[in-house]
Amino acid sequence: MDARSERNAVPLAVDLDGTLIATDLLWESLFLLLRRRPLCLFLLPFWLMGGKARLKCEIASRVDLDAAGLPYRQDLLAQLRKDRADGRHIVLATASPKKFADAIALHLGVFDEVISTEPGRNMASGMKRDALVKAFGDGGFDYAGNSRADIAVFDAARRAVVVAPDRAASRWQARNGGELLEAAKPTFKTYVKMLRVHQWLKNSLIFVPLILSHEYFNVPLLTLCVLAFVSFSTAASAIYILNDFFDLGLDRRHPTKRNRPFASGMLSIPFGFASMLVLLAISGATALFLPPLFGLVLIGYLIATTAYSLSLKRMLLIDVLTLAGLYTVRILAGSAATMIGVSFWLLAFSVFFFLSLALVKRYVELRSTELPAGERIAGRGYRTEDQEVIAQAGMASAFSSAMVLALYIQSSAVRDLYEMPWLIWPLCPIVLYITIRMWILARRDEMHDDPIVFIISDWRSQLFGVLGAVLLFTAGF
Repeated sequence: MDARSERNAVPLAVDLDGTLIATDLLWESLFLLLRRRPLCLFLLPFWLMGGKARLKCEIASRVDLDAAGLPYRQDLLAQLRKDRADGRHIVLATASPKKFADAIALHLGVFDEVISTEPGRNMASGMKRDALVKAFGDGGFDYAGNSRADIAVFDAARRAVVVAPDRAASRWQARNGGELLEAAKPTFKTYVKMLRVHQWLKNSLIFVPLILSHEYFNVPLLTLCVLAFVSFSTAASAIYILNDFFDLGLDRRHPTKRNRPFASGMLSIPFGFASMLVLLAISGATALFLPPLFGLVLIGYLIATTAYSLSLKRMLLIDVLTLAGLYTVRILAGSAATMIGVSFWLLAFSVFFFLSLALVKRYVELRSTELPAGERIAGRGYRTEDQEVIAQAGMASAFSSAMVLALYIQSSAVRDLYEMPWLIWPLCPIVLYITIRMWILARRDEMHDDPIVFIISDWRSQLFGVLGAVLLFTAGF
């Protein structure tokens, strides 16, 4: 018998969470449950009192996972398929609940047997080892795992396959040997994507009240704006992470969002959860150096964005109105941080301008979908036939923002603030150029689904934005 035949004669047991898939189904199913039934949050402590097995099974009984969309480790899966073709007996041995394990085994079609968690029996670590030893004997099986919890099973296996190991499993492999299957490591870019640093550009709206009041060189007020920017940016990144947790399944069905750090499994959910708490702590600590009113605006922002992640983003039109409102909240945050008042004109312009950007985002999503008429796109309240209405509303919002700006320029407030108010008039065509051009490119399918990313990467929008800022600055002297 050659070495390959000898290896295939020994059953192979494969762990699921972190090994076969680059995620943890307990965390995934928990956020899926909370997205659909938020009040179940209050039941979690009672389920956990009955043991971890009960917690897993209670959650699993209330949600369904998309087995086809999970981030499988393709190298390991290819090896399993090859072994199965050679006649090897392969077992899925997992601490995940039976409902999920059976669905994954059915989808993949490479497992002869499933050993999983059931009520009263959490199939992890020692219990998994005992079940495998009982079935195949001590040293009578090979085992693929990835974490500290798998070490007990490694010790009882004939041979270990250590997949994308954590620190404990890596140290075990270095001491005891076995096959090592490494996974791609997160890079600096991965963490930047997790934080969505490019979205921090939105928080520059905090400086708008300061700029429009001509306090450009007021160092104390600038310091307050910088602190407010840091507080809002860290809070926003925390909410983006939470949003990613709730949208894992949806992101994996999206052509580009599937590459996000948590959807792809590049970063673990526990790491993301810890990062979210740290970011919120930084945001709260920074807010302590600002007026109490800023803290109230920040809390309101966190509540609104959490509600958006949980529910509002799936409601027709409510989602885009909420997004437009969240942009405007940033201006109010700048006002609260510096105690500089904002005018009705500014708030009205902000609502219409950012409503147009939000509608662009939804329009591009509708253009990119291949769903037939009558079906809603995943996670949204829109159908493909809504494209024209969305486009018309977006163009109308763009023109409304320019109209509000024109009325403001003609008002007495401008004559009081600016020495040369006629220099501000070009802002109207600049606003129209930026917004209408985005809509034209969106109709041509030449625009990113996020208008903020588009503006960052589009030199024409940047050029006209800088021109508008220069005109506004010059008009004040």
